[in-house]
Amino acid sequence: MKIISRIIAVILFIIFFGFALKNTDPVTLHLFMGYEFPGPLVLMLLIFFVAGTVFGVFAMLPTLFRHRRDLSKHKKSLVAKDQEIEKLQTEHSRPPQPDSV
Repeated sequence: MKIISRIIAVILFIIFFGFALKNTDPVTLHLFMGYEFPGPLVLMLLIFFVAGTVFGVFAMLPTLFRHRRDLSKHKKSLVAKDQEIEKLQTEHSRPPQPDSV
């Protein structure tokens, strides 16, 4: 399986590298208030891809933290239930006490 994934990774790298070599045309990014940023097309695509990835990760963080908090609560609840079950089992496993006269 490692060999197959590495072969796929190499193929994807070759495809993306070829894409980068074919898209070196200069482009100008026009920003607000007259600012312009010239650069190669592949660099612009890479910058916006990375920025989109970063924004996506930041958008996921609140959900991730909420899930971790819920998981922590459930783990604590599970430990408490396990302790309660263990306590009940030890109470029922004791031999009966003899009757006193």
